[in-house]
Amino acid sequence: MQKRLTIFTSVILVFMLSGLKIDKIVLASSPVYAGHKNTASSISYDRLREAMDLSAAYLTRNCNEKGKFLYRINVNPDISVKPRYNFVRHAGAIYALATYDQLYPQDATKNTLKRATAFLKKSSIAPMPEREDLLAVWSHPEITGSRKPLQAKLGGSGLGLVALLSVEKIIPGTTPVEYLRKMGHFLLFMQKPDGSFYSKYIPEKGGKDDTWVSLYYPGEAALGLLMLYEKDRSLKWLQGAADSIAYLARKRAGKKQVEADHWALLATSRLLPLYHLCRQSLPKKAIELHAIQICESILQSIPMNNRNTAYFGCFTNDGRTTPTAIRLEGLLAAIRFLPEEYATLRRRMISVINDGLLFLLRAQLRSGQYAGGIPRAIKELSEKHPQFNNSFNRRVTEIRIDYVQHALSAMILYTQYFFKSHIY
Repeated sequence: MQKRLTIFTSVILVFMLSGLKIDKIVLASSPVYAGHKNTASSISYDRLREAMDLSAAYLTRNCNEKGKFLYRINVNPDISVKPRYNFVRHAGAIYALATYDQLYPQDATKNTLKRATAFLKKSSIAPMPEREDLLAVWSHPEITGSRKPLQAKLGGSGLGLVALLSVEKIIPGTTPVEYLRKMGHFLLFMQKPDGSFYSKYIPEKGGKDDTWVSLYYPGEAALGLLMLYEKDRSLKWLQGAADSIAYLARKRAGKKQVEADHWALLATSRLLPLYHLCRQSLPKKAIELHAIQICESILQSIPMNNRNTAYFGCFTNDGRTTPTAIRLEGLLAAIRFLPEEYATLRRRMISVINDGLLFLLRAQLRSGQYAGGIPRAIKELSEKHPQFNNSFNRRVTEIRIDYVQHALSAMILYTQYFFKSHIY
């Protein structure tokens, strides 16, 4: 079976590498500041546009008439996957598709977004017990396939709010503002006085629960609150987001290596222009330094892969695609607001961003039934690899909606930064 898997994924790798057009690599040789013209892209716009179209079409094509995405498949027909569903990732797929449609409006994308939004609302969003003023995204075991009890995850509600607000930008009137406010109130309900959050609300366990702490949920919640503030202009949304990012900055202050928290970077990019409007528990410079701390940690953790290997450009040493995609999202959000004195850091970021995007483009399937899909990893691990195991190799050819969503989001952010003249 191992030999059969190796042969199959070798064919897939050749398939992914074939036909990839890569322009001459150009690295930044002088400071390029946020808002200035940037010509440091190593990827042609046409190649990038093709890749975005393919991944957006994959999500559109794999959303059924009820609005539910095909959550996970394995392109190797010999490998079956367990039926699961995750509403955090459902919301993330809506967010990516809606952002894509803002740049490239299409009826097919909008119709998919309408179905997916309706499914999210009907199947997952509901009031808290005895609190009609609070709306949360609930994970129902009969839909998710989980053995865990009914629960509302902070990240699900944060990204659910991000998703609905993203759709609202392209299809106004999809969600009433009072509905959105109730979702925002749930996020504030889950926030502690120090700015941190409870990760889950589990009725069976008495309500708010922080026995498990998520890396990404606080940033997702902060992003949702910031987008709600942009629409509703109530200071409480902005303050909640600011308190969340300030808490993360305090928690990580002084550490040499911190988590690759891309959601915090995405939220920070929206927070900084508004930060002067709220009560500041930390100065703006401390918020900027927190973002720089995350960027530096990302850069320092990138392995040295030979340029001639399939792994080149991957931000981890195992060839997985999504860890690279999410780090690209974070770096591309942060590069927009880096102060001018960080020109050297900016040049380093541009170099790895180009390499990382090329890695994702090589991994993307470009034709056939699963065109636009992003596999979990670019190739199998050899038996000599320190992280080798059969379970990893069985999942190399797996495609899940968040693998596609994060890659698409990274491509969109890359386009917005390097190719402004093509889209605005």
